[in-house]
Amino acid sequence: MKIPITQSAEWKDLQEALGEVSFLEHGKDYHYLAILKSTPVGKYLYLPYGPVYRGQSGRSAALKSLASLALKHQTIFTRIEPQDPDFKQNLPSNVRKSTDLNPAETWVLDLSGTEDDLRARLPSRLLRYYRAAAKKGITVETSHNPADIHYLLDLQKQLAKEKGISTFSEKYLQTELSQPFATLYLVKQKVSTNNVTWTGDGPGGGPPPAAPRGRGRKVRQDPSRECIVAGPDKNCIIAAGLVFDDRTTRYNLQGAQSDEGRKLHATGILTIQLILDAHKKGLKTFDFWGIAPEGAPASHPWAGFTNFKKTFAGHEVTYAGTYDLIYNPLKYRLYQTIRFVNRLVRKTKLG
Repeated sequence: MKIPITQSAEWKDLQEALGEVSFLEHGKDYHYLAILKSTPVGKYLYLPYGPVYRGQSGRSAALKSLASLALKHQTIFTRIEPQDPDFKQNLPSNVRKSTDLNPAETWVLDLSGTEDDLRARLPSRLLRYYRAAAKKGITVETSHNPADIHYLLDLQKQLAKEKGISTFSEKYLQTELSQPFATLYLVKQKVSTNNVTWTGDGPGGGPPPAAPRGRGRKVRQDPSRECIVAGPDKNCIIAAGLVFDDRTTRYNLQGAQSDEGRKLHATGILTIQLILDAHKKGLKTFDFWGIAPEGAPASHPWAGFTNFKKTFAGHEVTYAGTYDLIYNPLKYRLYQTIRFVNRLVRKTKLG
C-alpha cells in the first residue's frame, strides 16, 4: 500500500505541532491517520487522503475500525478521502458525498531515468526560460527558515484578492515549513538600484526603516512593478513555492508569483527546478497536487494552472473524492447548515 504523506507518521507530527489530536491506526490490509476536529455542534474525524487499504477486505476493516474510533470519541461523522477511485461503488447507507477538500484529480510526472531522459520529457519552452534565467538575474534558492514563509504568503495574498480565495495563516505555514519534509523555494531577481523608489514612510521620503529580521521591504522600480526585496542583496522575490517530500514523491503543494514573475515566467522556471531537484534527490514521482476535473469549463478557477501542469509529460490520477460517514444524522444536518452559512459569509467578505 502506497501511503500518501498526509497519512504518514510525519503528518501526525505536523498535526501535533499545530496542536491537533490525531490517531494513527494500522491493520493487516489498512492504514489511516485520523485528525479530531471540533465544531459548535460536536466533533468529527478527518482523514486527508485516507484511509489507505488493500482490497475489499481492507476497505471493510478500515470502515469498521473508524466506526469504533468514532464511537469512542463520540463524533458526529468521519470525513474520509480514499485514494481508491472504486470506493464510490456499493457505498454503505450512512455515507454521503461531501465537497472535495483535497483535489480528487491530480497530475503526476514519472521521474525515472537519467536527468537527460527527464529533460527530454519537460516542456521545451519552459526549459528555454530556465536556461536563460541567469542572464536575466534570476536565481532559485531554498530555505528551511520558518521566518521566510512570509514571502510565499505575501504573494498568495495578492492571488487571493484576484481569485476571491482564502489563504492559510502565517503561523500555520511556518509550522509546516518547520517540518523535516518541507522546503521553501524562492525565485529571486536582482533589482537595479537605479531609479528605485522605496514604498513606506522613510525619513525625508527615503527608504523606510530597516525591516524586522527575516522580512523584506516593498520597492517599486517603475509604476507597473512592485516586489518584496529580500535581504541586503536587494533581490526581488518574484515567485515562491512550498514542497513536501516523502520517501518516493515530491508534492508541489503551494505556490504563487508576482505580476513581474508572470512576465518573466517565474513559475515555469521554479517548476523545472523543483522537478530536477526531486530527481537528484532520488525521488520517483512529482505530484503537481491538483487539477480541474476532466471536462471542466474554461471558467473553472483551476483551469489556468491545470493547463500549465498538463504541459508536462505526466498522467492524470483520479481519487474517490471526499465523503462523510454519518453517525449522528440530526447533528450532522445542523453542522451542514452552519457550514453553509459560514461559507456564504466568507464569500461575501472576499467578494
